[in-house]
Amino acid sequence: MLRSLVAKPHSSQCFIFNLSQKLLHGNGAAQFRATRAFTPRSVAGVSPPSKAIVYEEHGQPDAVTKLVEFPGVEVKENDVCVKMLCAPINPSDINRIQGVYPVRPELPAVGGYEGVGEVYSVGSAVTSLSPGDWVIPSPPSFGTWQTYIVKDQSVWHKIDKGVPMEYSATITVNPLTALLMLEDGVTLSSGTALSAIPILYIILFWDAIVQNGATSMVGQCVIQLAKSRGIRSINIIRDRAGVDEVKETLKNLGADHVFTENELEVKNVKSLLNEIPEPALGFNCVGGNAASLVLKFLRQGGTMVTYGGMSKRPVTVPTSAFIFKELSLRGFWLQKWLSTEKAVESRRMIDKLLGLVHEGKLKYNMELAPFSDFNTSLDKALGKFGSQPKQVIKF
Repeated sequence: MLRSLVAKPHSSQCFIFNLSQKLLHGNGAAQFRATRAFTPRSVAGVSPPSKAIVYEEHGQPDAVTKLVEFPGVEVKENDVCVKMLCAPINPSDINRIQGVYPVRPELPAVGGYEGVGEVYSVGSAVTSLSPGDWVIPSPPSFGTWQTYIVKDQSVWHKIDKGVPMEYSATITVNPLTALLMLEDGVTLSSGTALSAIPILYIILFWDAIVQNGATSMVGQCVIQLAKSRGIRSINIIRDRAGVDEVKETLKNLGADHVFTENELEVKNVKSLLNEIPEPALGFNCVGGNAASLVLKFLRQGGTMVTYGGMSKRPVTVPTSAFIFKELSLRGFWLQKWLSTEKAVESRRMIDKLLGLVHEGKLKYNMELAPFSDFNTSLDKALGKFGSQPKQVIKF
């Protein structure tokens, strides 16, 4: 069951009025309907009554989020009313609620940042979308943990309905991060144009990458996207129960090597690589010792890109790595990239990723749960039950 009380319009009029006004002006508010059968409407007017996961203050998500119900809002001529189908719980969503993420919506706010929905109705001036179309907010937009959203047509990107909804809901934040880091990190000799080069030469001169956090959604995508480009991957995971099964899962995705952190407590980690060349590019989403292990693998002049810090420990680099190996350190933040007039390019890349999913060439582990089980999914996302698949809420 959902954790908190449902605020009815007559019992929380001031709060709902303010939140509804935010929704009306596209600032992260939400609209929702609970259990009625869904029938798309072509004539816009007012959105259906709505339900949303809302927080009025920053703090631990399991303590400050609650379910709020409020009436519909006006659908203006350039607006599109979307019935949300599903949305994930990402680490950045949790950080926003905690108040520690650099960019946060104004409070009170609806949780969530990406997701997929079905067009319910459109304003009179909307010609590019029709009721029944599947859409995602692109670039992502605050407030996807809700049953209905009303926003300007420019927010929405039409996608192929043939892709499973849980993949459409999660395609932007993590898979796009993996693709962009691979393409923008450094130039790798990926072994393309295979027909013109002898096979032995390709095997010897393919490049490689190394990453920690390989079981994360980004990590799983990096493995598969690198494999499709002929780039070998060295993957570092934390020590855990059932580690052999985890290794096998990653190798089935295309990982060349998978090591636990303890297995890399050796004097020369590069002696473990066999035929794989020293990697030019490393990805770090953990920090601490796991980041140091990535650095140990990098070749002369290599680059480590940091895109997360799950351990909450700093990245420590020995002086010799800068002086003698000339390593470079960079950071990557998807939200900053998306804010630099990249909407058209990002949508093209998202369509490319969805195409890979449709072809069975990109997959990752998720758990789809009904909206009524939001509290349990949130607890799983918070790590209360150990390592869990990505939690995706189905409305």
